[in-house]
Amino acid sequence: MQKKVIVISLGGSLIVPDKIDIKFLKEFKKIIQKNTKKYKFIIICGGGSVARKYIYGLRNLNINEKLQSFAGISATRMNARFMNYIFDINPEKGIPHKLKTLKKYIRKQDIVFCGALEYKPHQTSDSTAADIAQKFKSDFINLTNIAGLYDKNPLKHKNAKFIQEISWKEFDKMANKTKFKPGQHFVLDQTASKIILQNKIKTYILGKNLKNLDNLLNNKKFKGTSIFD
Repeated sequence: MQKKVIVISLGGSLIVPDKIDIKFLKEFKKIIQKNTKKYKFIIICGGGSVARKYIYGLRNLNINEKLQSFAGISATRMNARFMNYIFDINPEKGIPHKLKTLKKYIRKQDIVFCGALEYKPHQTSDSTAADIAQKFKSDFINLTNIAGLYDKNPLKHKNAKFIQEISWKEFDKMANKTKFKPGQHFVLDQTASKIILQNKIKTYILGKNLKNLDNLLNNKKFKGTSIFD
């Protein structure tokens, strides 16, 4: 039986916070490798604080938005290479930059890391992940530094309410309350939300407690946000 492909967007804030969280990365490796018995994983890495620092610098020097996005893309690819090394994967021809290369890699191996693929305006690595999920007809899991979706930013508002389930349409409305800018903080970007809505992709937002990822992959109860109709 062919293994199901699972697409994971791994937030840059989890890969490279201010100080690299070795414990988290070890646990992530353990859970992904354990679940390769029944799944193949395409893991798209975000740029996190590294990308935001570059973007902030360019923005304050009045460098155009397209070049800000290129800086962010470079950071996602650096993080993907870093994750490859953690998993002891050393792809001879580097990490995939195009969908065609990604398809070639996933045919031969159970775990493939990449960053953002080719540049498209108004997109982050989340859009890359949503687009890949659509191409592979896969579920989409977004791992971030908060436990799921809230009605407002829980890092700034103590009274933020957790949202356990939300429809594609309502989530798209939330995502589009603000205008896109490179390095933005919302859990999924506006283009990713649109792809999810249009293609009815079952989507989950989970925090850094990796027990929830393992439970979700094994059809057990988990804490996180489910996005579907």
